[in-house]
Amino acid sequence: MNKLTTAMLALGASTLLASAPQASTLETRWTNVEVETVASGLVRPWGIAFLNDGRLLVTEMGGNLRLIEADGTVGNPISGVPEVIVRNQGGLLDVALAPDFERSNRIYLSYSEPESSGSHVTSTAVAHARLDGNSLRDFTVIFSGYPKVQGGRHYGGRMTFTHDGRYLFVGLGDRGHQEIKSQDLDSHTGTIIRLRPDGSIPADNPFVNTEGALPEIWSYGHRNVQGITIQPSTGVMWAVEHGPQGGDEINIPEAGKNYGWPIITHGEQYGGGEIATFEGFQRDGMELPVWHWTPSIAVAGADFYSGDAFPHWQGNLFAGGLRGQQVARMEIDGNRVIHQETLPMDYRIREVRQGPDGFIYLLTDERENAKVLRLRPAE
Repeated sequence: MNKLTTAMLALGASTLLASAPQASTLETRWTNVEVETVASGLVRPWGIAFLNDGRLLVTEMGGNLRLIEADGTVGNPISGVPEVIVRNQGGLLDVALAPDFERSNRIYLSYSEPESSGSHVTSTAVAHARLDGNSLRDFTVIFSGYPKVQGGRHYGGRMTFTHDGRYLFVGLGDRGHQEIKSQDLDSHTGTIIRLRPDGSIPADNPFVNTEGALPEIWSYGHRNVQGITIQPSTGVMWAVEHGPQGGDEINIPEAGKNYGWPIITHGEQYGGGEIATFEGFQRDGMELPVWHWTPSIAVAGADFYSGDAFPHWQGNLFAGGLRGQQVARMEIDGNRVIHQETLPMDYRIREVRQGPDGFIYLLTDERENAKVLRLRPAE
């Protein structure tokens, strides 16, 4: 057992009312926190977005996009979602609202896109569509990763818009194919890309004029980006990614820079065989992470906190842990992590997002009865 102390009855029905959520109390460095179950009955949820009327949009890896009402009622699957190949880590991934959502009702989805219907040759794709009641209309693919390959690993898929809404960053993975090098600029694997909201390529992307390079690439040498977020105080993008055995990373990916995979890492090959450099040693032309977890927590989803509900947490970076069954809270000074607190959970945490109410929302990673949790100050 961890520090969670059960405050109400065990979970029952798959729909929970926000007026009487089930909760536990968590002791933290600065304050006691209630961990509430907002909704349950989900299947491997992956991404979450907040509508302006209190409802939530949640993706399930199996290919369903669902609306969750403010009272916790989980809706039927939304129609119009594209075909996805559900295999290992592939499926329906992230969801984000367009910067002009209040006017356009447009949302963005990332997902594993097959080469042809039913094919297991896939890559990560991004599309936008208009949310119309319980349907998607005008579905438009704006990015399709190259190359498409066999296998179901390391799709990445996290998305974030810059605060001014001009650019969309998408984190991608190496697809588990080290022979398709994350060091090569003629492949989207193992990169972070930057697009305009319509999918066009910004003229100042770092490799637009580099012969043989794919112009969407912002940074490269990544293994499997699982969280991507914008720091409120600076507008700078931060990312978290999986290492192999150990070496989960926090990076501040800058334009055109190389983050080292698979040449340098703080992890090691599965089955043994060290491929890591020593901490503090930097290979010329490759960036070291600003923080790493060794052993790995299987880091997932990340967000900066800027709300008023937890004043002591303002400016902190939060990241979920799958294997670690935790939320990691990092205090930041400039571009350094100066303190980490582990918030233990009883679940694998897939996503961490600050809600418009200033509370922190989590998605648990379960194949049945997965949950939307909410962290709020204990009364």
